[in-house]
Amino acid sequence: MTAVAMPSPVRIGLSRGSLELKAFFREREAVVFSLGMPVILLLIFGTIFKGEVGHTGVDFRQYFAAGIIASGIMSTTFVSLGVAIAQERDDGTLKRLYGTPMPKAAYFIGKTIAALVLSALETVLLFALGHLLFGLKPPSTPERWLTFAWVFVGGVTVCTLLGIAISSVPRSGRSAAAVLNVPYLVLQFISGVYFTFGDLPSGVQQAGALFPLKWISQGLRSALLPDTLLAAEPAHAWEHGRTALVLAAWGVAGLVLCLTTFRWKRRRDG
Repeated sequence: MTAVAMPSPVRIGLSRGSLELKAFFREREAVVFSLGMPVILLLIFGTIFKGEVGHTGVDFRQYFAAGIIASGIMSTTFVSLGVAIAQERDDGTLKRLYGTPMPKAAYFIGKTIAALVLSALETVLLFALGHLLFGLKPPSTPERWLTFAWVFVGGVTVCTLLGIAISSVPRSGRSAAAVLNVPYLVLQFISGVYFTFGDLPSGVQQAGALFPLKWISQGLRSALLPDTLLAAEPAHAWEHGRTALVLAAWGVAGLVLCLTTFRWKRRRDG
């Protein structure tokens, strides 16, 4: 009798990615908090904050829109992914999947595909609103498009790895949203999302510069906003090399944390 070969992990992962997306859009609460919350914040703060960033000629609402796009990427990866995995561990889904012949890599491929698609959707949605309401313009040159692309992919990759890693921190699926939203909220305030980064106290700037959200926000500003804004940036430069190094370092750290801390079972299951 001829043995039937198992599909490759990539093929199974692609199928799981489609399944993950279908399950996500069936959960209205997940859609609202992951995709809807950054949109709501963009609309609210965009109507409150007005004026120019220093003497750069850049509307603060455009500055804020670029930052909220970065925040949206973190919402659909770090927060949404971390909460979903914690809940799946708590309700026994991960334990059941662990006992199946499915390659373990296929699970993470599926999660990554879903995170990438949702991040792209969130980015398009936020940019469209920023363009219609605040005049945010797409990258004006091929070089800026390239910058936008690698910052987006790097940001999604890093935040996805960190979301998988931090999913092991909450004690239960019910507490996951509260646990993960605390660092997400803090990082938004210290990373130049709601306020011009150069106007933050120096200690806050130093703390924010340790984490990827600040660099994702700065990278997206460099692709979407004119170079006149450099006068308001603390280094007076876009620091693309440093942005790439920070994202790479966090990517390595996130991968190590995933490999060393990820659990398929609840703590009480041993």
